[in-house]
Amino acid sequence: MPFSHHSHSGQFCTHASNTLEEMVQAAIARKMRVYALTEHMPRNAPEDLYPEEHLSPTDLPKLFTAFLTEAHRLRTIYASQITLLIGFESEYIRPNSLPLLRSLLTTHNAPHSPTPIDFFVGSLHHALTIPIDYSRELYEEAVRAAGGTHEALWARYFDEQHEMLAELRPVVVGHFDVVRLFAGVEAFERGAAANATEKKTNVPRRSAVEEAQHPTRNRWPPAVWRRVLRNLHFIRAYGGLLELNSAGLRKGLGEPYPGREICRAFLNMGGAFTLSDDAHGVAHVATHYAALLAFIDEMGIKEVCYLERAPASLSARDEGGKRKESSHEGGGSGGQGVVVRTVSVEEMRGWEFWEGLRDED
Repeated sequence: MPFSHHSHSGQFCTHASNTLEEMVQAAIARKMRVYALTEHMPRNAPEDLYPEEHLSPTDLPKLFTAFLTEAHRLRTIYASQITLLIGFESEYIRPNSLPLLRSLLTTHNAPHSPTPIDFFVGSLHHALTIPIDYSRELYEEAVRAAGGTHEALWARYFDEQHEMLAELRPVVVGHFDVVRLFAGVEAFERGAAANATEKKTNVPRRSAVEEAQHPTRNRWPPAVWRRVLRNLHFIRAYGGLLELNSAGLRKGLGEPYPGREICRAFLNMGGAFTLSDDAHGVAHVATHYAALLAFIDEMGIKEVCYLERAPASLSARDEGGKRKESSHEGGGSGGQGVVVRTVSVEEMRGWEFWEGLRDED
């Protein structure tokens, strides 16, 4: 019964593919039982549209409402086959993104609304208002805007992330360190050197994948790492879940988001994790989950969490029908319609989902 709390469809996201219903059908076919439909929230400035979005900002709220309407239709149709959570992925581009996000929650979660929102994923895709995970060219533009160094951009990204976390306290924090997607191994080599606490040895240079698989050092520069730890402590304090996002594996980073150092730090704080595929089409649904499970074992994570619609009487059951998961209330304004359930990794390993799963899945 693995789960995902983060997905997109080509019907409502121009850089994705397939219809929303095809995404749901793919999740059912992969034997997933909890799947979250989380299209991007609208943006309200023309300069924030991506190159392939031949729309205006006034079109996006209508498209978002159409998504919610379709998601609720699908939840009703497929209720006997899968638990669908309905939400969105946040955009924090500048401070005035916050009133727009809050208005979405107020409008759609008003009494008798036909399109209520269960939760949202708290993510950043921008720093200094420039997209940092869309293309290498835009990432490099953001580096220049930050002062010309990767380190300065990373620091700004985690500062803006902290602003978002402090204002919204999302129950699920999406791709925590996505800012590293286009950075390249050389930038992290510099961070590792800055963090070294003993004399450097003549270790041969390694590829980004090799370094990700067996990191010998903390790859984040000290000033950035302090911000990382500050944000992780904040998430842990309010009860948020850190998303283990398999898209990092799908995009060739050799590890999910977040990377090993961050996962170990959050685990040592007593932080809780959940799983997401961040699918942008049916080909991505539940992909690289075998590698994700291996990563979970490597990190020593013993339990993971998933969301469930409130009230608690809707709690999930294991495949024998007997409820075994523990539960607690989800923290933050991003968890208004959900509760958080916990399941051991050992129990999850026995679920039907994993049978016949290929390594590349």
